[in-house]
Amino acid sequence: MRRFAVAEPDSLEAAAGILAREGAEARLLAGGIDLLGELKDRLISPRTLVNLKAVPGLEGIRSAADGTLRVGALTTLTALADHDRVRGEYPAIAQAALSVGSPEIRNVGTVGGNLCQRPRCWYYRSALHRCLKKGGDVCFTTTGESRYHAILGGGPSFIVHPSDLAPALVACDARVAIAGPKGARELPLERFYVLPSERLDHETVLVAGEIVTEVIVPPSASSAAGRRSSFLKFKERDSFDFALVSVAVSLKMAGRSCAEARLVLGGVAPVPWRAAEAEKEIVGGAVDAAAAGRAAAAALKDAAPLADNGYKVPLAKALIRRALLDLAGAPPDLTPS
Repeated sequence: MRRFAVAEPDSLEAAAGILAREGAEARLLAGGIDLLGELKDRLISPRTLVNLKAVPGLEGIRSAADGTLRVGALTTLTALADHDRVRGEYPAIAQAALSVGSPEIRNVGTVGGNLCQRPRCWYYRSALHRCLKKGGDVCFTTTGESRYHAILGGGPSFIVHPSDLAPALVACDARVAIAGPKGARELPLERFYVLPSERLDHETVLVAGEIVTEVIVPPSASSAAGRRSSFLKFKERDSFDFALVSVAVSLKMAGRSCAEARLVLGGVAPVPWRAAEAEKEIVGGAVDAAAAGRAAAAALKDAAPLADNGYKVPLAKALIRRALLDLAGAPPDLTPS
């Protein structure tokens, strides 16, 4: 591992200045969970780590005057999962935060770090493979092992987005606040992520010097009349693991009818995958087994599995049906996927 210096700026302006000035030679240090893995795997060798812990205002959860929930980027996943308002009004977010890693990881890992972590693809993480994400000429999943990779939105790289928290936040219509050398900006979290076909060297819209400062969740995603949300995750082992497939759903019910829906998949695409066609299948009617089945089919109709990951299609369909029927309080669907 290359020797590095640790900078401890006391303002966002100072931190952004270091990042902009040093470019690829500098990396942000928040919780450090993913960063440490990249350093030890020799994927990066920065000259400077920019520690954000001394920057005020980046940690904590508060309810703003306009009713929005505002979560600082340095808030730990444990704090998010344990927060009373999050658990009561945004259960999908609490469930997703609780699903991440182990208690030790959640006690250190941060919201901003979880949203900005790099891919877990074993070819990307291997020092022996110079894949597309690292400036090479080929995505090795196209001819090699592909059982953990994308079935939607893939190409030319077939990574999957690793965050559990991101699909739940997108389902709850969250926005992300960003600070940088050119000032502050805010955008929907759904637009924060980019496909490999748009940007191959990174997975977000962040440019040099920009820092995620806060996540904002609107009150319309809370427990207003009939609003419900849920997050389901299927993983390979019962102990801490990344999702093979996850599903985050937010519904606004008017009696037995669905008035609004947001359905987002994790573990299947290079970004948190908004299943807009599936949402259309359940809005305006009862969320029953038939509607849930139509939604599941619509969500996966464009799936293009690789050689080893076709199992993700029926798995995702089953999780979608289960999440929708659980939220609607409907009887379980026992139809085979």
